[in-house]
Amino acid sequence: QVQLVESGGGLVQAGGSLRLSCAASGRTFSSNNMGWFRQAPGKEREFVAAIHWSGRSIYYADSVKGRFNISRDNAKNTVYLQMNSLKPEDTAVYYCAAAAGIISRQQRHYNDWGQGTQVTVSS
Repeated sequence: QVQLVESGGGLVQAGGSLRLSCAASGRTFSSNNMGWFRQAPGKEREFVAAIHWSGRSIYYADSVKGRFNISRDNAKNTVYLQMNSLKPEDTAVYYCAAAAGIISRQQRHYNDWGQGTQVTVSS
């Protein structure tokens, strides 16, 4: 089991940037694929980005491609989400998650989840 704690959320104006961090504890972090998801009020939780345990493979939702960047530092047991050119529609609670199996865009493949961090983008 991997324990995950997100941080770095906050309030930012449209066009601004924000970096989210997800600190992990446990013995298997480096072997886990990591993902970021988000959930806006009244909407379903959606996939944002994912990164393979090795860092070789990275996937983004079309809505954030070219604006967001996911990365990881296995030595620090941390995954990051750099968010640039933020839009009001990016407003949501952002969750990081760990998947022991294959890299995936599907929530059901992720075994462990953080508590979430709020990101609010004003217009």
